[in-house]
Amino acid sequence: MTAAVDMVISEADDAGTARLYRMVTDEHICPFGLKAKDLLERKGFKVDDNLLENREQQDAFKEEHDVKTTPQTFIGGTRIGGYDDLRRHFDLDVKDPDAETYTPIIAIFAMAALMALAVSWISVRSVLTIRAAELFVAISMCILAIQKLRDLDSFSNGFLGYDLLAQRHVRYAYIYPLVEGGAGVLMIAGGLAGVIAAPFALFVGTIGAWSVYKAVYIDKRDIKCACVGGGSNVPLGFISLSENLGMMAMSIWMITKFVLIA
Repeated sequence: MTAAVDMVISEADDAGTARLYRMVTDEHICPFGLKAKDLLERKGFKVDDNLLENREQQDAFKEEHDVKTTPQTFIGGTRIGGYDDLRRHFDLDVKDPDAETYTPIIAIFAMAALMALAVSWISVRSVLTIRAAELFVAISMCILAIQKLRDLDSFSNGFLGYDLLAQRHVRYAYIYPLVEGGAGVLMIAGGLAGVIAAPFALFVGTIGAWSVYKAVYIDKRDIKCACVGGGSNVPLGFISLSENLGMMAMSIWMITKFVLIA
C-alpha cells in the first residue's frame, strides 16, 4: 500500500463528504471518474478526490477492497460502487447499452431540419419555404450516408439482414451509402443536378422502403436498423422507413418540378 493513496475508509467520515478513488495516469484519465466527481459535487458533496496514478496503486486498491473496476465512491464509510452504482444511489436512471432507442435518428433529423431552416433563412430571409423542405430531406440523406460510410463493413452486416436487393447482390450494400450521399449532395445543389440525382434516389428509396415494410409489417421481424450505421440500437420500424419514403418523395418532387418549369 503506497503512502500516495489513503486506503483507510473511516466510518466517521463527514456525511457531507464523499471519498472518490479514480484512475488518472499519463496515458489515461478515466471518464467515469470525472463523471462521478461531477455528480457528487452537483449533489452537494465535498469530494475527497484520491487519484490512482499508476498500475501498482490501482491493483493495490482493487485487491484491498475486492473490486474489479474504478472509480469507487465511499459515503459515510460505506462503499457505494462505480459510476452506475452512484447514479442508482441517487435514484437516477442508468442507461442500458442494449436498450432500443430512436435517439440517433431523431438527432439526425432534428439537426438536418435546423440546418435546412438556417440555409433557407440566409437565402430568402424566410424559413417557411419549399426549398427548406427540400434541403431538409437532402441534408438528412447526406448525414445518414456519413453514418454508414464511417464503417461500411459494420453497416453492410446490418443492411444485409433485411434489404432485399443487397441479399441478392451483396456489393449493393456497399454502393447504397454512396448513392444516398451523392444524391443528397446533388439535391442540395438543386436544379438540373437534383433532377439527375432523382432517379437514383428513387431507385434505392423504393427498394429500401419495400424491404423495411416487408421485414417489419409482413414478416414481423424484430431487428435493428442499419440506417444510422452498423452497431446501432435503432429498431427497424416506421422512423427507419421514413428515410426511404423521404428519398422517394424528394425524387418525385424534383422530377415533377423540373417538368413543370420546363
